[in-house]
Amino acid sequence: MPINVVWFKRDLRIRDHAPLFEAAKEKDPLILLYLVEPERLAQPDTDPTHIEWELDCATELDKNLETIGGSLHIVYSNVIDCLSKINDEYRINKIFSHQETGTSWSYERDRRVKEWCNEEGVPWKEFPSNGVIRGLMNRDHWKGLRDKRMLKSPIPPPDSIESIPALEVKPTIDSMGLTPRKLTQRPIPGENAALETLDSFLNSRGESYRWRMSSPAEASHHCSRLSPYFSTGCLSIRSALWKTNQRKAALGESNIGKKSKSSWVKSLSSFQSRLAWHCHFIQKLEQEPTLDSIAMNVDLDSRMHREFDENIFHAWATGNTGWPFFDACMRQLISTGWINFRMRAMIMSVSSYTLWLPWRDSGLHLARLFLDYEPGIHWSQVGMQSGTTGINSIRAYSIHKQGLDHDPNGDFIKSWVPSLKNVPTEFIHQPWKMPLVTQNESGCVIGRDYPSPMLDESKSRREGVARAYSARRNEKSRETSKKVYEKHGSRKNRRRRKPIRTDDTLQTKLF
Repeated sequence: MPINVVWFKRDLRIRDHAPLFEAAKEKDPLILLYLVEPERLAQPDTDPTHIEWELDCATELDKNLETIGGSLHIVYSNVIDCLSKINDEYRINKIFSHQETGTSWSYERDRRVKEWCNEEGVPWKEFPSNGVIRGLMNRDHWKGLRDKRMLKSPIPPPDSIESIPALEVKPTIDSMGLTPRKLTQRPIPGENAALETLDSFLNSRGESYRWRMSSPAEASHHCSRLSPYFSTGCLSIRSALWKTNQRKAALGESNIGKKSKSSWVKSLSSFQSRLAWHCHFIQKLEQEPTLDSIAMNVDLDSRMHREFDENIFHAWATGNTGWPFFDACMRQLISTGWINFRMRAMIMSVSSYTLWLPWRDSGLHLARLFLDYEPGIHWSQVGMQSGTTGINSIRAYSIHKQGLDHDPNGDFIKSWVPSLKNVPTEFIHQPWKMPLVTQNESGCVIGRDYPSPMLDESKSRREGVARAYSARRNEKSRETSKKVYEKHGSRKNRRRRKPIRTDDTLQTKLF
């Protein structure tokens, strides 16, 4: 019996899903397929926490598919083996899927699938995903193509589909021998939860988004919190943008106060910009799928001579550096799988400049920690924050300044570093400066209850910045940077931004 296959990958939804919509028009019944691939589990950026989240989202997708007559086959298998088995049992007429932008592993996997399809005479219809444009050699026309696609209405789910029931036993975390860490504040999985989260952001939580997103404590509530849903495709960027445009239009017709309306419009405009950045960064990986293993500017990276130190890395990775604000941020990330964008940048910056650790070791550790790990965004940001692109200004964050800016009274620190909960506010950002009597009174003796600082943070950061600039001055590195810009640089503003000095830090505005 001929059948068509809809291969769900990182697109676990029924709304704005072109492959599902188009496959539903065909006369042949469907096998709706989602794979947990053993090869992927062996990748160094994959964590059991990712797989558990994706399985939970796939289970919710199965429930939504049932409402239109579908049944999701969740299978633990290599994709070629699975397709061959299906083809032997039935006969695959066509395969429908979204294009996937991932690291070299998924890129090579898709090449093998294409070869199998050609050998078996099976057409594979791939559809664009979000605002990523396949086949571009540079960024000259990317923005116009992306915006044109994003302005189209999201595709509705099919009214009904004819699907072959799933009979196989679905894989579980236990059956695959995986042990995910237990997250606190874990979001509810699935497409319905994604839509509810978007609605709460657009109608209640998001008014102060523009002003609150930089604080790790306030961002937990005022940011959209959609990133885990984007990473698994429970929600498309176009759907989020479409609903945001509708909300802005409704605000124009509303009778709310002028001040509140202005706040909403500014915050929603900022959110729209970040949706565009989402596509912008993933486009980099689409054009260069080795960003997780090879720096954009290889020559520049080689001239930095960063060295891995196990003790330094462990303290950074576990949030035991002796720098309270940094440790609080890392511990929040470990516990929840999420932290806001600015603090992600700070965490990577500290690794790269203050501690001079190799970018790939740090990048892989963070990839495994993020519940919302999106390879295109993550590895693009790792390159930017480690200074290995050659086209971005150096961002060397001062932990002390970030702490004073975003947690002046230390409330965030105390919520994530309990040993500091009784430290007086005047010492909360630099507890090693407490007199011994104060340390004893607060129950926090430095070196016993909380680590001493690893090193002089300001001095080490400045040394890291100097070493980075020294590497950038090399003529060969400069020439490579020009090539990187032609391939990946934003075309919105070709004028290079100049660094801005603010107190103890050297950084540029975050776009």
